[in-house]
Amino acid sequence: MKRTAFFISDGTGITAETLGNSLLSQFKAIEFERVTLPYIDSVEKAHNAADRINAAAEKSGKPAIVFDTIVNGDIRRIIDSANALKIDIFGAFLAPLEAELQVESSYSVGTSHSSATSSSYIARIDAVNFALDNDDGARTRQYAEADIILVGVSRSGKTPTCLYLAMQFGIKAANYPLTEEDMDDLKIPVSLEKYRHKLFGLTIDPDRLAAIRNERRANSRYASLKQCYHEIDEVEMLYQRENIPFISTTDKSIEEISTRIMVETQLERRLRN
Repeated sequence: MKRTAFFISDGTGITAETLGNSLLSQFKAIEFERVTLPYIDSVEKAHNAADRINAAAEKSGKPAIVFDTIVNGDIRRIIDSANALKIDIFGAFLAPLEAELQVESSYSVGTSHSSATSSSYIARIDAVNFALDNDDGARTRQYAEADIILVGVSRSGKTPTCLYLAMQFGIKAANYPLTEEDMDDLKIPVSLEKYRHKLFGLTIDPDRLAAIRNERRANSRYASLKQCYHEIDEVEMLYQRENIPFISTTDKSIEEISTRIMVETQLERRLRN
């Protein structure tokens, strides 16, 4: 079974996408074709969006599903005229909040996201730049500024996790690779010794690691199952020997990995909006 889902907003569409995808993920038996339509901020754009929704419904023979965060009433009425199940995200949540708080909401476009001059936006950009500058052990002299230092073998998920921690939480995350050359006498590298309290390890199932590495460097020693098992055995023994907290990234999304790290380390997020 296949259905079409639209995420529609008069802003970026991030809120509609995030909540909508979270809800759709609960229906694993259904394949969804996802369409995001941001900045639907005029009557003309709304009519075009409604036409796309109707076309999708006609093609599939079933109404589309629309998640929206539309604020403007005129635009909303046009979207509501389309052949779809409409889920008004703001309406669903703001009405009970207004009743409880006894205050009407502002219903302002884009207020959930930081402006380019806000403290949260600046913190996010600083954290992203830090993650990029301190990727794969590039600049160990900046580790004093790090909130956390991820360690692990190549392709265990260090870089994307650092970037997500920066983007979502404003965390300054560095990462340091434990390479094939380190495995014969694996210990905490000298450059990390004074920062061992900031270390957090990533591990991964060796079979999964071999599959990932083969996509990058097929039929190499680096990607061989034997080498992957050897490296994972060594790093996990290091983590246990040195009391470095660690998690497996196997079959986990970057979002889940990052959130688990935040919980286990009790790091405080630096972004508030």
